[in-house]
Amino acid sequence: MKINKSNFYSILFMIVIFLQLYLPSFKANIFIQIGVLVLYFFIEKSTISLGFIKALVPLVCIFFLGFLGTLIHKYSLYEILKDIFHFLKPILGLLIGYLFFTKINDFKLFVKTIVIAGLISALIHIILVAFFSRTETVSDLRELGKDNFLELFALFFLGYYKKFKLENLFNSKTIFRIIFYMLLLSCVLYFSRTMIVIAILLFLSVYGFTKITKTTIKIITIFTFSIIIFYAYLFSIKLDRNGNSLESFLYKVQIAPSEILKTKIDRENHKDLWDHWRGYEAKRAFALMEDNPSSFVFGCGHGSLVNLKFYAPLTNNKNDKGLRYISELHNGYPYILYKTGVIGLFFYLVFLIGFYKKIYRPFSMEAIFISAIGLMFLFSTLTITGIYNSRDIVVFILGALLYFERIVSKNKILER
Repeated sequence: MKINKSNFYSILFMIVIFLQLYLPSFKANIFIQIGVLVLYFFIEKSTISLGFIKALVPLVCIFFLGFLGTLIHKYSLYEILKDIFHFLKPILGLLIGYLFFTKINDFKLFVKTIVIAGLISALIHIILVAFFSRTETVSDLRELGKDNFLELFALFFLGYYKKFKLENLFNSKTIFRIIFYMLLLSCVLYFSRTMIVIAILLFLSVYGFTKITKTTIKIITIFTFSIIIFYAYLFSIKLDRNGNSLESFLYKVQIAPSEILKTKIDRENHKDLWDHWRGYEAKRAFALMEDNPSSFVFGCGHGSLVNLKFYAPLTNNKNDKGLRYISELHNGYPYILYKTGVIGLFFYLVFLIGFYKKIYRPFSMEAIFISAIGLMFLFSTLTITGIYNSRDIVVFILGALLYFERIVSKNKILER
């Protein structure tokens, strides 16, 4: 029996995404993704476009830059390999998304694949919340999942496909509404500050408000003042971090800026430490870099660790003392700087800004969402390591979008 290539690769793509979301082992996922690519090249004779290779160049440069620090310093082989795979992960994700959909070559099927995968994930999340969660606080809900960008992109793809492509994704309005509200409900139940910001960025991108124009400058100014007023209100009231669901969520929103930026932290004050953990990690990384000034240029390299100066309870094992040395940081900018220096950080910004600039291309769903992903990673790098987050699935979506955007650009050139 002949296997339908489109169905085969779309199902395999969905499996890779679900494993990325639900299989907790980073090593297992990396080996699966490498195995999937090996299988692909064994089956297919495929070429990669020059445009896609150019898009990968900054990430490849960052990957190889990490070896400079490794050659200078002595690190354990285990930690070196862990960093190598960590910096390889987004490259693998982009390749899988791009190569699979070169064979499928059907944008509508791509969107449906993301929507259906998002729906399955949303159903799992809603069932867990309904039957297996203590819902006394937001923290209780977030134990079941801190965020899910698959569902968020599925929601926006479903909601705006017709706006861009002038056709329905599903023929039945009832099916459309059921899927839309299931995705919306699940996204809300994550109570994720990062998801809220990214949803705003996606919304603004879809309507072209992320282009720098006189109108968008006015909108950004109004939005900025609204945020200032909102935070002025939050700081004027007392919020309990262990209060009810809404209060604890607002407390998290209240401390969000200082959580990232504050570095003067009392390590003995556990409340202060955990509320500003991202800032503490960055502080320790910078302190170690000051001992070796050359690391600011090209980083400490693959295998380098950050000394926390105490054993932090960051593992699920209650019997061990915790972790004193960590490889990854929550704030991706200090993380990339620590591993690959100013040069690596420069390549990273070039990589993401290059995607954001797609908003200035001719109007298309593919270009708009690539631009939105560039902005998304510029923000999420502050909070969850951006493209180097070990659980990130958006990079797979980005890889597919890069293929379809190239096709759209080609067609528009031919139409001229």
